[in-house]
Amino acid sequence: MGTHSVAANSSLTVLENTKAVLSCLPVRLTNAIVTTWKITLGDKPPCIKAYRREKNETSEANCTDKRITWLYRPDQNAALQIDPVLITHDGFYECVVITPDGNFCHGYHLQVLVAPEVTLSHSRNRTAVCKAVAGKPAAWISWTPEGDCVPEHKHWGNGTVTVQSTCHWADSNVSTVSCSVFHEAGNWSLSTELNQGDGPLGFPVLCLLTILYVKSPLFLVFLVIVEFFCFQRINGCR
Repeated sequence: MGTHSVAANSSLTVLENTKAVLSCLPVRLTNAIVTTWKITLGDKPPCIKAYRREKNETSEANCTDKRITWLYRPDQNAALQIDPVLITHDGFYECVVITPDGNFCHGYHLQVLVAPEVTLSHSRNRTAVCKAVAGKPAAWISWTPEGDCVPEHKHWGNGTVTVQSTCHWADSNVSTVSCSVFHEAGNWSLSTELNQGDGPLGFPVLCLLTILYVKSPLFLVFLVIVEFFCFQRINGCR
């Protein structure tokens, strides 16, 4: 009877909130004595899921995540499933099959992708802000047409990253701008109009009308109310 060990590792990328199936080695399970999954997530103690053919029984140690289970009966299929996949499932999953011919191992470095939430907004000074919030890994942002842009990255404790790009266009001929967000989970493209809703001087039209009535005492009360409204609107746009 030979005694040898065969080991292989591979990388696996899975989108958050989907189902992942991790297959064990293509060995004949009828020859398996013990089949074991060792799951290492972060700095937690490894979770061990085992099946012993002689006793036809399964056992677990340090396994608290109910989303990680055997796909079928382990005597028929040693695959593991994660349903649904969460960002906390990033880690290393190793299947070990002990047979009379030796030990067979296969490990998966599992990386969970998190699609970012993409938004695009603009202000009244020909500036637009494109955000890709809480993506994993970090997204990449580009603009059409290109402007004077400042990128920012904010890293969160769960491994996600928020990317923000703030751009300004001095050329008054540029009226429509688009931001494109590229990520392993997908691509997005959003557009907006610059100076939308501005008055001739960059103020709301209602605020511009207030200036016309400033010398008339008959509109004093009206002026106070409107000026307060304009003050709130202008401050809210800064």
